[in-house]
Amino acid sequence: MAASKSAARVVRRDDAVTRPVARARGAGMAVLLGPEEGARNFITRRFVLDPGGRIPEHRHDAIEHEQVVLRGEMVLRLDGVEQVVQAGDAILIPAGCAHAYENRSREPVEFLCVVPATDPYATEWLEAPPEGAFVP
Repeated sequence: MAASKSAARVVRRDDAVTRPVARARGAGMAVLLGPEEGARNFITRRFVLDPGGRIPEHRHDAIEHEQVVLRGEMVLRLDGVEQVVQAGDAILIPAGCAHAYENRSREPVEFLCVVPATDPYATEWLEAPPEGAFVP
């Protein structure tokens, strides 16, 4: 079999660096696939939300999000409506939809988030950072 000439690759779980999410409490994010990894059209990110963690309400007028909960459960607010999502659930957040995340459980929540690779990535914050948030 001939060697592949594509830019195909595998990013191992521990190779992606998790960084704190700005304006959030107890939230980390790692880019798994994006422009730096050779993905030109989409960015796949892994979020971890610790117990008590919260990402305040915000929206992106031009960015659609597609998410899949991998582990745990959390409260997701979409355009003001709260609902509990859990491992295995898939979420579509259309452009312009206000959204917020909160882990009210005792276990971490992990979810993937896929967004288009666009520049700039404008965020409109609709709430102040929660107490104890990472504010760079």
